[in-house]
Amino acid sequence: MAAGGDHGSPDSYRSPLASRYASPEMCFVFSDRYKFRTWRQLWLWLAEAEQTLGLPITDEQIQEMKSNLENIDFKMAAEEEKRLRHDVMAHVHTFGHCCPKAAGIIHLGATSCYVGDNTDLIILRNALDLLLPKLARVISRLADFAKERASLPTLGFTHFQPAQLTTVGKRCCLWIQDLCMDLQNLKRVRDDLRFRGVKGTTGTQASFLQLFEGDDHKLDKMVTEKAGFKRAFIITGQTYTRKVDIEVLSVLASLGASVHKICTDIRLLANLKEMEEPFEKQQIGSSAMPYKRNPMRSERCCSLARHLMTLVMDPLQTASVQWFERTLDDSANRRICLAEAFLTADTILNTLQNISEGLVVYPKVIERRIRQELPFMATENIIMAMVKAGGSRQDCHEKIRVLSQQAASVVKQEGGDNDLIERIQVDAYFSPIHSQLDHLLDPSSFTGRASQQVQRFLEEEVYPLLKPYESVMKVKAELCL
Repeated sequence: MAAGGDHGSPDSYRSPLASRYASPEMCFVFSDRYKFRTWRQLWLWLAEAEQTLGLPITDEQIQEMKSNLENIDFKMAAEEEKRLRHDVMAHVHTFGHCCPKAAGIIHLGATSCYVGDNTDLIILRNALDLLLPKLARVISRLADFAKERASLPTLGFTHFQPAQLTTVGKRCCLWIQDLCMDLQNLKRVRDDLRFRGVKGTTGTQASFLQLFEGDDHKLDKMVTEKAGFKRAFIITGQTYTRKVDIEVLSVLASLGASVHKICTDIRLLANLKEMEEPFEKQQIGSSAMPYKRNPMRSERCCSLARHLMTLVMDPLQTASVQWFERTLDDSANRRICLAEAFLTADTILNTLQNISEGLVVYPKVIERRIRQELPFMATENIIMAMVKAGGSRQDCHEKIRVLSQQAASVVKQEGGDNDLIERIQVDAYFSPIHSQLDHLLDPSSFTGRASQQVQRFLEEEVYPLLKPYESVMKVKAELCL
């Protein structure tokens, strides 16, 4: 709340994550109102627990605090922080100003990290709760896409060079599998979060032992339960271990890597004209080239995913330099990296859901590319068919080698189509199998078990993972600017 620029003014910098990209609900979780309202809630929970355990705190004081949880004078808090150079004490005074009867017991026995760290853990938990269904919806949309196109043959690529055929649905399952791992990791990290609790200045709970004359063992547990956590750390310094931040941001960075790979694939397929992301009726692809249909959404995802992947370096370095029970050089860094990681992940998932709800496939373009490459891939099948018809493998291999070189020359030097099959069709040597060529060149015979793999993967791994999120599956993505 220290004085800064006018963040609502066009003359002041505003984070594009908040002003342009991220959802209102994620922005609210990281807002000042949510943060400081949670501080007040933590002070209330502490006072309620202390009253229950016998401290002389009245019902009137408790009610006064309850009635003013939302009554935050942000201007006063900013002035107090400027005067005191301490954000927590500024809000203790601001809360006390509107709760004069309770002012003397607000923050009783606590340290700044009681509200600061516990609020951060509540925010992390709630932010993860926002991301989980969004990621589940992306997986669900892609699963629908994969199921519908499980048997549609397409040219596979290794090293971005033509390889064996796969199917459009099978390729999509490569994307889904990575996202399923991300969903499981997000859920694990969310469920593993522990409350810092009521631990005092260096984590020893010494101040509460003195306050309760040696009998405070229930206080930590009571406040932890009020905050909705199943467990609290037994061991802390002044802060919860900053390795928690590493765990959380590592999972988000991993999600960023998954999304970057998916959207890069979509961008490459857009260049091949095999697949496109949604393109709105009045959308402009280029200010100079009216015909352009740039993959803007996928490019946005890649751009932000790169930022998300780099943010994990902040908590890694922060955790490594936390001297003894704590040092304050984590504070400013964490204000930035934690919020940015979640707002970035939120933007990416909203955008990827929008993409996955409107992916367009061009089967005729895919078929044409297959026809260009399939003749070369089919040569082994042709050789086997000739051998079955009584031919020599060595003779057939040499014949096809010569014809293949001629066809390759047409493609590479003349820019023509692959005419290997036409050459085989007019060569009398291959007359025993001319009637089999259509069957030997059926693309579906080159995709192996791809369609069955799609069905099994969706039924055994994807749909069970999505089951807890069924109630939110119908929500559509709203694309921000």
